[in-house]
Amino acid sequence: MEYRQLGTSGLRVPALSFGTATFGGRGDLFGAWGDTGADAARRLVDICLDAGVTMFDTADSYSAGASEEVLGQAIKGRRDQVMLSTKVGLPTGEDRPAAGSARQRLTKACEDALRRLGTDHVDLFQLHAFDAGTPIEEVLAILDDLIRAGKTRHVGVSNFSGWQLMKSLAIADRDGRPRYAAHQVYYSLIGRDFEWELMPLALDQGVGTIVWSPLGWGRLTGRLRRGRPLPARSRLHRTAKYGPPVDDERLFTVVEALDEIGAETGKSASQIAINWLLQRPTVSSVIIGARDEAQLRENLGAMAWTLSPEHVSRLDAASEVIAPYPRFLSQLQEGFARLDPPPIARAAHRPAP
Repeated sequence: MEYRQLGTSGLRVPALSFGTATFGGRGDLFGAWGDTGADAARRLVDICLDAGVTMFDTADSYSAGASEEVLGQAIKGRRDQVMLSTKVGLPTGEDRPAAGSARQRLTKACEDALRRLGTDHVDLFQLHAFDAGTPIEEVLAILDDLIRAGKTRHVGVSNFSGWQLMKSLAIADRDGRPRYAAHQVYYSLIGRDFEWELMPLALDQGVGTIVWSPLGWGRLTGRLRRGRPLPARSRLHRTAKYGPPVDDERLFTVVEALDEIGAETGKSASQIAINWLLQRPTVSSVIIGARDEAQLRENLGAMAWTLSPEHVSRLDAASEVIAPYPRFLSQLQEGFARLDPPPIARAAHRPAP
């Protein structure tokens, strides 16, 4: 397993990490993703560790805390072999009105997460969303306290906009608070919005990218193709309305490109989609998930090989969309492209993560 620096922090993380949203099976949205119990979870953790996947990602909102509980049971007795990443701040369980990052909520959420995980610290503690109702200075002060207390080694965020992340980093620098080491984002061949503002920010500020839903909310697994109905057991039937939207025609164009490259490489659609992400600038780790051993082994097959530049170019072309203003000017006008090169071109002059 390849290990990469998480942004400019001192933490090195595996290029693939394991997401445990399928653990627990409690609640409406996240509970619909899977109901993996402790015994099955231990087996999945075994397979991950054998493959060098040592970072496990969870959140207090996944199955109303049950995901953390199951993960804690699965790693019991081997805490020193794993890195733990959790997220807090979304509405969860009976505390839905108390979502956010205020001091009482954030401190309690951290203590509850540690208790459910059966540990005295996590390696990465992330805010699951931006809290507009709590001053950034207060949030950073709380996170500073958690680091000083030894309850987390590093802090990060998830699903922030560009201005929210940049303002937080600026205040952290001004006040001498810990900087966010990571930004956990949605990024996939059918969801490339990350590239327009958040990727350049990550390049400039040294923030590591952790990718969630690399298969576009399950749409790039190879089971969904033009003219073919979804399998009856697909979770997309129950969760599609919550997932990032994508135009059907664009989706099928990308899937067809994956099929063509799969025929040439002998790799599956999901393996190709994940491998493409592993080559993108700022990406420190891609979170893979699985409801069973077969699915996990399939996703692990995205490592130990590399798409050719020609294959990457074909996938880039199949998935390209016109960028929003003002970035689209760089796509259309040579002069703007020289003044403001797209993040991929700019990254060519940066060292790999």
